[in-house]
Amino acid sequence: MSGSLPEVTDASFQSDVIDQPGATLVDFWAPWCGPCRVLTPVLEEINDERDDIRVVSVNVDDNQQTAAQFEVMSIPTMVLFKDGNMVGKMVGAMPKRKLLEQLDPVLGA
Repeated sequence: MSGSLPEVTDASFQSDVIDQPGATLVDFWAPWCGPCRVLTPVLEEINDERDDIRVVSVNVDDNQQTAAQFEVMSIPTMVLFKDGNMVGKMVGAMPKRKLLEQLDPVLGA
């Protein structure tokens, strides 16, 4: 189970992500995924430090419908939504600096 990241499910994805204003980064992960466990603390830090983005997690084992909808083929995959629209996708664990390098241009930071 991921630490402080809010869990989103197939049932809540529309209200928790699509219907939310601003930027939401969705972390698609699974408990058995080693790189996912490495990435989780990085995402928690970003979620705690930044006001311009929310980070939530989707367990792909429990929520296969949402994972399939956004063509998550390997994990970890992070999908960035802005005002309900998918605006970016990153695959694989990466250091915080590299992750922010990809997020900041989209967020306008």
